[in-house]
Amino acid sequence: MFTEACNTEIQQLKWYGPVQRMEEGRLPKKKGVKWSPPGRRKLGRPKATWAEGIRGLMGGKGLMEEDWKDRDKWKKKIR
Repeated sequence: MFTEACNTEIQQLKWYGPVQRMEEGRLPKKKGVKWSPPGRRKLGRPKATWAEGIRGLMGGKGLMEEDWKDRDKWKKKIR
C-alpha cells in the first residue's frame, strides 16, 4: 500500500520527465525546474531545493539524469 509521501514522490518524478523533454523556452522548464530563489533562505526553510529533492528521489529509484530521454524506460523505473 502506498503512503501519501510515496505517492507524492512518484507524481513529482512523473512530472519531471516530460518537463525535461520540453523545449528550453517553455515556462514549466524555465520556472519549475531550473529556478531557485535569490538570496538566503529564512530560518526554518528546508536547505534542499526542489531539484535537489528530485535528484535524491531519482537516486533512490536507480534513475540516472539521462534516463528521462527514453519515455518507456522512465515510466518503468518510476513505478
